[in-house]
Amino acid sequence: MAIVSQSPPSYNEAELEAARRRLEEVGVKYAMATYADGHGTAKCKSVPLTHFEQMMRGSELFTGAALDLLGQSPADDELAVHPDLDAIVQLPWRPTIAFAPGNLYLRGEPYSMCSRTVLTRQVARARERGFIFNLGMETEFYFVNVDEHGRPAPWNPRDVLDKPCYDAIGMLESLDFLDEMVGHLNAMGWDVHSFDHEDGNGQYEFDFSYTDAIAMGDRFMLFRMMAKEIARSHGYEATFMPKPWSDKTGGGAHFNMSLASADNGANLFEPEGEDLYGCGISTLGYQFLAGILRHAPAIVAVSAPTVNSYKRLIKRGSMSGSTWAPVFISYGRNNRTHMLRVPTKSPRVESRAVDASVNAYLGAAMVLAAGLEAIDEGADPGPPIDLDMYVQPDDKLRALGVQQLPRTLQEAIDAFEASDLARGVFGEDLHRAYVDFKRAEWEDFHNTVSDWEWNRYLTFY
Repeated sequence: MAIVSQSPPSYNEAELEAARRRLEEVGVKYAMATYADGHGTAKCKSVPLTHFEQMMRGSELFTGAALDLLGQSPADDELAVHPDLDAIVQLPWRPTIAFAPGNLYLRGEPYSMCSRTVLTRQVARARERGFIFNLGMETEFYFVNVDEHGRPAPWNPRDVLDKPCYDAIGMLESLDFLDEMVGHLNAMGWDVHSFDHEDGNGQYEFDFSYTDAIAMGDRFMLFRMMAKEIARSHGYEATFMPKPWSDKTGGGAHFNMSLASADNGANLFEPEGEDLYGCGISTLGYQFLAGILRHAPAIVAVSAPTVNSYKRLIKRGSMSGSTWAPVFISYGRNNRTHMLRVPTKSPRVESRAVDASVNAYLGAAMVLAAGLEAIDEGADPGPPIDLDMYVQPDDKLRALGVQQLPRTLQEAIDAFEASDLARGVFGEDLHRAYVDFKRAEWEDFHNTVSDWEWNRYLTFY
């Protein structure tokens, strides 16, 4: 994992030549110099492998004015991507292509509005404290058919159960493309642990091994790209839209987080001696989650970044009777009604307030910065709340001091704009650009007349 310094990474001739030869030997013909736009979507230029060494030195230039949240105009100098040599991977479903993610630079300096650079800076802060930030992500998505009006429907017309979660027949009927995906993920060394039919019709989830946060950001960007390619090869679309239908479960991308020792890789959330609140994590783990709770409203502006995201963060809104998404800023043990869950016999913290539209680099940067701040201060989250948060009366929640998560993108962006932590993580330029972009997104939604309004008002008045 390369850590961004004030200069682009420097690779010697011998190691670049050796890397190119390894790629040639497995049949790679082209390399994709890749970076994330502000949404966490992969953008690239591809080069024949004969130009691999030049690509690794930043030969591929991009005009940021063509993309969202890169803060450039057509009058600005181009950005150069410097791929991370350790992150390059051959695409199993397109074996002539190597995916080469990296960081953006402007005139030889790290570009402040590059998502991967934002996370890399927080990772470096953690490393200074002796920590490695490990991250696992649960990848939930839908395969859909899209009609001539752009409306989606689950790809399988037989997938109609009210409670389809873990449905064996639904999984078997989907096995052609699920098997392809498992094979590709394992070929890249991701070690798929499990996959299943999720709680929505046509919805699936893959769980694979955690890794350091930058590598997981690369993986999530690549996973979304892969899922879309596989879906289209079968005549469908893969969507990571958080809530495609009002009556079906939304798509999460839960963050499973822990800190490891930079010296020996040991999990520092593993309790040693006294367990402060009996959840099975160390004092460091409690401090880390305290920071996320403290900054939750600003964090969800990034981890739940769309208008549609907030139609997932509700108590009800699924045929199965539950959305499986958090509503309150709270934590508990193995309890899926909280924003933060501490799973049984697994020293990690899970944030359930992350959906599948997240830019994983930016989302990870926010939670890591919040956790490090709280560790520096020795923060205490207080005891967990051992209650089903979906059914508690408002007066009881007020008595417990529990606050609600933002209910709309507008509320979340208000919190993000006011947050010194967010400004410090993003930097002034990206912070301002993100606020402006998301406010414009909210205004565009707010000013658009919807089917719901036609159905409710057209003939009523």
